Amino acid sequence: MSADFLMNTNDNAGQALIEHLQSRAAGRRPELRIITTAGAWFLSVLGDLGRTGVFLTRTLYCSATPPLKLGLTLNQIWFIGWKSIGVICLMGTFSGMVLALQAYPTLRKVGSEAFLGPLVAVSLIRELGPVLSALMVTGRAGSSVAAEIGIMRNNEQIDALELIGLSPLRYLVTPNLLAFLVALPLLAAIFDVAAILGGYLVGVKLLGLSAGTYFAEMGDFVQMKDILGGLYKSASFGLLVAWVCCYKGYYTRPGAQGVSAATTQAVVNASVRILACDYFITSLLF
Repeated sequence: MSADFLMNTNDNAGQALIEHLQSRAAGRRPELRIITTAGAWFLSVLGDLGRTGVFLTRTLYCSATPPLKLGLTLNQIWFIGWKSIGVICLMGTFSGMVLALQAYPTLRKVGSEAFLGPLVAVSLIRELGPVLSALMVTGRAGSSVAAEIGIMRNNEQIDALELIGLSPLRYLVTPNLLAFLVALPLLAAIFDVAAILGGYLVGVKLLGLSAGTYFAEMGDFVQMKDILGGLYKSASFGLLVAWVCCYKGYYTRPGAQGVSAATTQAVVNASVRILACDYFITSLLF
Protein backbone atom coordinates (compact mmCIF):
# COMPACT_ATOMS: atom_id res chain seq x y z
CA MET A 1 0.00 0.00 0.00
CA SER A 2 1.53 3.30 -1.10
CA ALA A 3 2.38 6.27 1.08
CA ASP A 4 0.01 8.46 -0.99
CA PHE A 5 -2.89 6.18 -0.07
CA LEU A 6 -2.00 6.36 3.61
CA MET A 7 -1.95 10.16 3.41
CA ASN A 8 -5.35 10.21 1.72
CA THR A 9 -6.94 8.05 4.42
CA ASN A 10 -6.44 10.83 6.94
CA ASP A 11 -9.08 12.93 5.15
CA ASN A 12 -11.44 10.42 3.57
CA ALA A 13 -10.60 6.86 4.51
CA GLY A 14 -13.56 5.15 2.86
CA GLN A 15 -13.26 6.82 -0.54
CA ALA A 16 -9.48 6.41 -0.61
CA LEU A 17 -9.78 2.71 0.19
CA ILE A 18 -12.32 2.16 -2.58
CA GLU A 19 -10.20 4.03 -5.15
CA HIS A 20 -7.06 2.19 -4.08
CA LEU A 21 -8.61 -1.28 -4.39
CA GLN A 22 -10.30 -0.36 -7.66
CA SER A 23 -6.97 0.73 -9.10
CA ARG A 24 -5.43 -2.59 -8.10
CA ALA A 25 -8.40 -4.48 -9.57
CA ALA A 26 -8.18 -2.64 -12.91
CA GLY A 27 -7.35 -5.11 -15.65
CA ARG A 28 -8.75 -8.08 -13.80
CA ARG A 29 -11.89 -9.93 -14.74
CA PRO A 30 -15.18 -7.99 -14.31
CA GLU A 31 -16.49 -10.28 -11.58
CA LEU A 32 -13.30 -9.75 -9.58
CA ARG A 33 -13.63 -6.00 -9.92
CA ILE A 34 -17.23 -6.17 -8.65
CA ILE A 35 -16.20 -8.26 -5.65
CA THR A 36 -13.27 -5.96 -4.92
CA THR A 37 -15.45 -2.85 -5.08
CA ALA A 38 -18.14 -4.39 -2.86
CA GLY A 39 -15.51 -5.50 -0.35
CA ALA A 40 -13.90 -2.07 -0.31
CA TRP A 41 -17.28 -0.44 0.27
CA PHE A 42 -18.05 -2.81 3.13
CA LEU A 43 -14.67 -2.17 4.75
CA SER A 44 -15.13 1.58 4.38
CA VAL A 45 -18.53 1.38 6.12
CA LEU A 46 -17.00 -0.58 8.98
CA GLY A 47 -14.17 1.92 9.19
CA ASP A 48 -16.58 4.86 9.33
CA LEU A 49 -18.64 3.15 12.05
CA GLY A 50 -15.53 2.54 14.09
CA ARG A 51 -14.33 6.09 13.65
CA THR A 52 -17.70 7.57 14.63
CA GLY A 53 -17.77 5.38 17.73
CA VAL A 54 -14.27 6.43 18.76
CA PHE A 55 -15.17 10.07 18.07
CA LEU A 56 -18.24 9.89 20.33
CA THR A 57 -16.38 8.05 23.08
CA ARG A 58 -13.56 10.59 23.16
CA THR A 59 -16.04 13.47 23.10
CA LEU A 60 -18.03 12.06 26.02
CA TYR A 61 -14.81 11.55 27.95
CA CYS A 62 -13.80 15.17 27.37
CA SER A 63 -17.28 16.29 28.43
CA ALA A 64 -17.06 14.40 31.72
CA THR A 65 -13.51 15.36 32.72
CA PRO A 66 -12.06 18.77 33.63
CA PRO A 67 -11.23 21.31 32.51
CA LEU A 68 -14.64 22.12 31.06
CA LYS A 69 -14.78 25.14 28.76
CA LEU A 70 -17.79 26.84 30.35
CA GLY A 71 -17.32 30.09 28.47
CA LEU A 72 -17.35 28.35 25.09
CA THR A 73 -20.30 26.23 26.21
CA LEU A 74 -22.33 29.27 27.23
CA ASN A 75 -21.58 30.95 23.92
CA GLN A 76 -22.86 27.90 22.06
CA ILE A 77 -25.97 27.70 24.27
CA TRP A 78 -26.68 31.31 23.35
CA PHE A 79 -26.15 30.56 19.64
CA ILE A 80 -28.03 27.26 19.53
CA GLY A 81 -30.74 28.03 22.07
CA TRP A 82 -31.44 31.74 22.41
CA LYS A 83 -31.06 32.58 18.71
CA SER A 84 -33.44 29.73 17.82
CA ILE A 85 -36.29 30.84 20.09
CA GLY A 86 -37.92 33.08 17.48
CA VAL A 87 -38.17 30.45 14.78
CA ILE A 88 -39.16 27.80 17.34
CA CYS A 89 -42.04 29.95 18.63
CA LEU A 90 -43.21 30.74 15.11
CA MET A 91 -43.04 27.12 13.99
CA GLY A 92 -44.69 25.89 17.19
CA THR A 93 -47.57 28.35 16.95
CA PHE A 94 -48.44 27.40 13.38
CA SER A 95 -48.00 23.68 14.11
CA GLY A 96 -50.53 23.90 16.94
CA MET A 97 -52.92 25.93 14.80
CA VAL A 98 -52.76 23.42 11.94
CA LEU A 99 -53.14 20.46 14.30
CA ALA A 100 -56.23 21.98 15.93
CA LEU A 101 -57.72 22.98 12.60
CA GLN A 102 -57.30 19.46 11.21
CA ALA A 103 -58.44 17.60 14.33
CA TYR A 104 -61.54 19.63 15.19
CA PRO A 105 -63.77 18.48 12.28
CA THR A 106 -63.03 14.82 13.02
CA LEU A 107 -63.70 15.22 16.75
CA ARG A 108 -66.92 17.10 15.96
CA LYS A 109 -68.24 14.20 13.90
CA VAL A 110 -68.15 11.93 16.95
CA GLY A 111 -69.21 14.61 19.43
CA SER A 112 -65.82 14.86 21.12
CA GLU A 113 -64.88 18.50 20.61
CA ALA A 114 -63.95 18.71 24.31
CA PHE A 115 -60.96 16.46 23.65
CA LEU A 116 -59.30 18.93 21.27
CA GLY A 117 -57.05 20.26 24.04
CA PRO A 118 -55.80 16.82 25.15
CA LEU A 119 -55.24 15.76 21.55
CA VAL A 120 -53.14 18.83 20.79
CA ALA A 121 -51.18 18.67 24.05
CA VAL A 122 -50.40 14.95 24.03
CA SER A 123 -49.45 14.93 20.35
CA LEU A 124 -47.10 17.85 20.84
CA ILE A 125 -45.52 16.81 24.12
CA ARG A 126 -44.92 13.20 23.09
CA GLU A 127 -43.97 13.53 19.44
CA LEU A 128 -44.25 16.74 17.48
CA GLY A 129 -42.52 19.04 19.95
CA PRO A 130 -39.25 17.09 20.37
CA VAL A 131 -39.06 15.97 16.73
CA LEU A 132 -39.94 19.23 14.96
CA SER A 133 -37.80 21.36 17.26
CA ALA A 134 -34.85 18.99 16.77
CA LEU A 135 -35.25 19.10 12.98
CA MET A 136 -35.45 22.90 13.01
CA VAL A 137 -32.36 23.24 15.22
CA THR A 138 -30.51 20.79 12.99
CA GLY A 139 -31.19 22.92 9.95
CA ARG A 140 -30.40 26.21 11.65
CA ALA A 141 -27.61 25.47 14.15
CA GLY A 142 -26.37 21.99 13.24
CA SER A 143 -25.49 22.99 9.70
CA SER A 144 -23.64 26.05 11.00
CA VAL A 145 -21.63 23.96 13.47
CA ALA A 146 -20.66 21.44 10.78
CA ALA A 147 -19.62 24.20 8.36
CA GLU A 148 -17.64 26.08 11.03
CA ILE A 149 -15.66 23.03 12.12
CA GLY A 150 -15.16 22.00 8.48
CA ILE A 151 -13.72 25.42 7.60
CA MET A 152 -11.41 25.21 10.61
CA ARG A 153 -10.22 21.83 9.35
CA ASN A 154 -9.53 23.24 5.89
CA ASN A 155 -7.75 26.28 7.32
CA GLU A 156 -5.56 23.95 9.42
CA GLN A 157 -6.75 25.55 12.66
CA ILE A 158 -7.52 22.10 14.08
CA ASP A 159 -4.00 20.96 13.15
CA ALA A 160 -2.62 24.05 14.88
CA LEU A 161 -4.45 23.15 18.10
CA GLU A 162 -3.00 19.66 18.00
CA LEU A 163 0.45 21.06 17.27
CA ILE A 164 0.49 23.20 20.42
CA GLY A 165 -0.78 20.30 22.55
CA LEU A 166 -4.45 21.25 22.89
CA SER A 167 -7.33 18.88 22.30
CA PRO A 168 -9.60 19.99 19.42
CA LEU A 169 -12.39 17.84 20.82
CA ARG A 170 -12.30 19.69 24.15
CA TYR A 171 -12.28 23.14 22.54
CA LEU A 172 -14.51 22.60 19.50
CA VAL A 173 -16.73 19.55 19.94
CA THR A 174 -17.42 19.29 23.67
CA PRO A 175 -18.95 22.82 24.00
CA ASN A 176 -21.31 22.04 21.12
CA LEU A 177 -22.29 18.70 22.63
CA LEU A 178 -23.11 20.21 26.03
CA ALA A 179 -24.91 23.15 24.41
CA PHE A 180 -27.16 20.87 22.33
CA LEU A 181 -27.93 18.74 25.40
CA VAL A 182 -29.02 21.83 27.35
CA ALA A 183 -30.70 23.81 24.58
CA LEU A 184 -32.84 21.20 22.83
CA PRO A 185 -35.01 20.16 25.82
CA LEU A 186 -35.64 23.83 26.60
CA LEU A 187 -36.49 24.61 22.99
CA ALA A 188 -38.83 21.62 22.84
CA ALA A 189 -40.64 22.89 25.94
CA ILE A 190 -40.98 26.35 24.39
CA PHE A 191 -42.23 24.74 21.17
CA ASP A 192 -44.90 22.83 23.14
CA VAL A 193 -46.13 25.96 24.92
CA ALA A 194 -46.28 27.96 21.69
CA ALA A 195 -48.09 25.15 19.89
CA ILE A 196 -50.66 24.71 22.67
CA LEU A 197 -51.34 28.44 22.52
CA GLY A 198 -51.65 28.18 18.74
CA GLY A 199 -54.21 25.40 19.19
CA TYR A 200 -56.02 27.63 21.69
CA LEU A 201 -56.23 30.46 19.17
CA VAL A 202 -57.84 28.20 16.58
CA GLY A 203 -59.98 26.05 18.86
CA VAL A 204 -61.29 28.78 21.14
CA LYS A 205 -61.07 32.05 19.23
CA LEU A 206 -61.80 30.72 15.75
CA LEU A 207 -63.92 27.60 16.19
CA GLY A 208 -65.80 28.66 19.33
CA LEU A 209 -64.68 25.96 21.79
CA SER A 210 -64.86 26.90 25.47
CA ALA A 211 -61.49 27.98 26.92
CA GLY A 212 -62.23 26.14 30.17
CA THR A 213 -62.97 22.94 28.29
CA TYR A 214 -59.79 23.26 26.22
CA PHE A 215 -57.47 23.52 29.23
CA ALA A 216 -59.41 21.49 31.83
CA GLU A 217 -59.51 18.30 29.78
CA MET A 218 -55.85 18.76 28.97
CA GLY A 219 -54.89 18.46 32.63
CA ASP A 220 -56.72 15.14 32.91
CA PHE A 221 -54.96 13.49 29.99
CA VAL A 222 -51.38 14.80 30.06
CA GLN A 223 -49.31 12.73 32.49
CA MET A 224 -45.85 13.24 33.93
CA LYS A 225 -44.47 10.35 31.89
CA ASP A 226 -45.50 12.19 28.73
CA ILE A 227 -43.55 15.29 29.77
CA LEU A 228 -40.50 13.30 30.89
CA GLY A 229 -40.63 11.21 27.72
CA GLY A 230 -40.55 14.35 25.59
CA LEU A 231 -37.57 15.67 27.56
CA TYR A 232 -35.72 12.37 27.21
CA LYS A 233 -36.32 12.45 23.49
CA SER A 234 -35.06 16.02 23.18
CA ALA A 235 -31.89 15.23 25.13
CA SER A 236 -31.27 12.16 22.96
CA PHE A 237 -31.80 14.21 19.82
CA GLY A 238 -29.39 16.84 21.15
CA LEU A 239 -26.69 14.22 21.60
CA LEU A 240 -27.41 12.81 18.16
CA VAL A 241 -27.35 16.16 16.35
CA ALA A 242 -24.13 17.26 18.06
CA TRP A 243 -22.48 13.91 17.32
CA VAL A 244 -23.35 13.81 13.62
CA CYS A 245 -22.77 17.50 12.83
CA CYS A 246 -19.47 17.78 14.69
CA TYR A 247 -18.23 14.50 13.21
CA LYS A 248 -19.03 15.52 9.64
CA GLY A 249 -17.33 18.87 10.13
CA TYR A 250 -14.31 17.37 11.90
CA TYR A 251 -13.60 14.89 9.10
CA THR A 252 -14.56 17.05 6.14
CA ARG A 253 -12.73 16.76 2.83
CA PRO A 254 -10.46 19.58 1.63
CA GLY A 255 -11.89 22.49 -0.34
CA ALA A 256 -15.16 24.36 -0.54
CA GLN A 257 -16.92 21.34 -2.03
CA GLY A 258 -15.82 19.25 0.94
CA VAL A 259 -17.33 21.72 3.41
CA SER A 260 -20.53 21.93 1.35
CA ALA A 261 -20.82 18.13 1.20
CA ALA A 262 -20.10 17.77 4.92
CA THR A 263 -22.78 20.33 5.82
CA THR A 264 -25.37 18.66 3.59
CA GLN A 265 -24.53 15.19 4.91
CA ALA A 266 -24.70 16.44 8.50
CA VAL A 267 -28.22 17.85 8.10
CA VAL A 268 -29.57 14.89 6.12
CA ASN A 269 -27.99 12.18 8.31
CA ALA A 270 -28.98 13.88 11.55
CA SER A 271 -32.58 14.38 10.36
CA VAL A 272 -32.97 10.74 9.30
CA ARG A 273 -31.44 9.49 12.53
CA ILE A 274 -33.72 11.72 14.58
CA LEU A 275 -36.77 10.09 13.02
CA ALA A 276 -35.33 6.59 13.44
CA CYS A 277 -34.31 7.28 17.03
CA ASP A 278 -37.77 8.69 17.74
CA TYR A 279 -39.36 5.39 16.77
CA PHE A 280 -37.14 3.31 19.05
CA ILE A 281 -37.48 5.69 22.01
CA THR A 282 -41.26 5.76 21.59
CA SER A 283 -41.40 1.95 21.53
CA LEU A 284 -39.43 1.85 24.80
CA LEU A 285 -41.09 4.69 26.72
CA PHE A 286 -44.70 4.45 25.63
